[in-house]
Amino acid sequence: MEKKAIRVAYGEALVKVGAENEKIVVLDADLAAATMTNAFKKEYPGRFYDCGIAEADMVDIAAGMSTMGLIPFCSTFAVFAGRCYDQIRNGVCYPNFNVKFGFSHAGITLGEDGGSHQAIEDLALMRVLPNMTVFAPSDANEVYQCVKAAAEIEGPVYIRTARLPSPIYDPRPFTVGKGTVIKDGTDCVLFTCGIILEHVLDAADKLKEKGIDAAVVSFHTIKPFDDQLALEYTAKCKHVFTVEEHSVIGGLGDAVASAIIGHGVQTFTKIGIQDVFGQSGKPADLLKEYGLTGPQIAETIAAKIGK
Repeated sequence: MEKKAIRVAYGEALVKVGAENEKIVVLDADLAAATMTNAFKKEYPGRFYDCGIAEADMVDIAAGMSTMGLIPFCSTFAVFAGRCYDQIRNGVCYPNFNVKFGFSHAGITLGEDGGSHQAIEDLALMRVLPNMTVFAPSDANEVYQCVKAAAEIEGPVYIRTARLPSPIYDPRPFTVGKGTVIKDGTDCVLFTCGIILEHVLDAADKLKEKGIDAAVVSFHTIKPFDDQLALEYTAKCKHVFTVEEHSVIGGLGDAVASAIIGHGVQTFTKIGIQDVFGQSGKPADLLKEYGLTGPQIAETIAAKIGK
């Protein structure tokens, strides 16, 4: 299966959507070669702004641009969201300005840069902010759909992208705020988001070998969340699992928990980063260290179900 890093697809999407809408401008914090916004810079140099290593300034500049009718996309590493969180909160979300954030290198699959650069809290930070729409695309096709949708949404939008190449799946229907059933099943459901989908599908295959029929549901939109789909599969499968390359605190797991609480779930387990920081290592080794490979996910689920 062809693979492409969704940060690369993000840069390509900006070029495509930028061609359709001249109001789109792109700002970066001296990381265009890593966030892949350099593709937009090459195509539209007059609409690209390198703000240097000054994320707070970048967000404030973007906020100002949005009041002039422009649609600014800000990019940096996801871990640096903390550097400009005050500006994102009070300068963009509070006045509900039309600013987009495409933050890259999220999760532990960033690899050797280590825990200081591996954002495992970004979805929680963005999800809690009023007016913010939060996307966590699973592949190159969904990144394009997220960027396109972000340009059309009036208000703040966060798009989580990753460094590690991941499979490109067949195009799926895309609606903001709606999840996607990747695989049906009856014994348990695996809710997931982002590039960890590859390993969740592997886990579903491993579970099938154990006689466990697992459904897989992917959410490209973390906020607004598809409560209805979560409730549907909770009622159908009873054993509920969330799998994410993010802290188990505040991310997808808590979005699902909020949706299904009080609805008679037999078991509910959050699989992800267990309230610890990342560390330096090869992405594959880190996924194994934190129990996020397909076989490990399957083993955790089978043990919980009792098979």
